[in-house]
Amino acid sequence: MNLLCNAGVLFLLSAGACGQTAAPAKPDPPPVAPSASASVGPYSPITGKQRLQWFVASTVSAETLAAGVFTSAIGTGLNRPKEYGGSWPGFGKRYGLRMTGISTSNAMEAGLGAIWGEDPRYFRSYGQSVKGRLLHVIIFSFTAHDRAGHLRPAYARYIAATGNNFLSNTWRPDSEANTSSALSRTALQFAGLMGKNAYLELWPDVKSHIFKRRSH
Repeated sequence: MNLLCNAGVLFLLSAGACGQTAAPAKPDPPPVAPSASASVGPYSPITGKQRLQWFVASTVSAETLAAGVFTSAIGTGLNRPKEYGGSWPGFGKRYGLRMTGISTSNAMEAGLGAIWGEDPRYFRSYGQSVKGRLLHVIIFSFTAHDRAGHLRPAYARYIAATGNNFLSNTWRPDSEANTSSALSRTALQFAGLMGKNAYLELWPDVKSHIFKRRSH
C-alpha cells in the first residue's frame, strides 16, 4: 500500500513538473528607458544618424538662418565689428562670420559628445507649469543626457562654445580678437541657446493655439 501511495505521489509530482515545463514561458517585459528628469519622459539614447541630423538642423535650419539675419542686422546697425562697416557687404561678412562660428561649435559639440555619450538634443517638458517649463529651458541649456538617460553637465557644449569663440580669434577682425570679446561671445551663445530652447519649448503650443482660434 505504501508502495502504491509513494508511486502515486511520484506520478503527481512528475505530472506537475511536466505541466510546468510545458507551459509557455512569459516573455520578459520590455526594458523601460530611465527618465532623464522629473519633467522629461522615457528617454532613448541618440543614434549616430540622429546626431548628424541634429548638427544639420542646428546649423542650417530655417530658425538658425533667420536668427543669423537678425543678429547680423543688429551688428551692422551698431557697426560691430567696426572693420566691416555699416553697409551690405559688412552685413554679409557678419553673417558669414556667424555661420562659421555656429558650424564649428556644433561640429565640436557633436563630435566630442559622441565620445562620452552626451546628447545635444533639447527635449520639451511635460506636465509642468509655465514657471516649471521656463526652469526646464534654463536647465537644459547647461545640461544634457548621458547614455543612461541621466542629466549631466553638458561638458561637450561647454568645450565647444568656449573653444570655438577663442579659436575664432584667429580669423576675426582685430577689434574682436581678444579674450574679453571671446568670453562675451561665449556668454551670448548660451543666452542665445536659452532663447532657442524657449522657442522649441513654447512655440508649438503657441502655434497650435493660433491655428485653433483661426479654425473657429
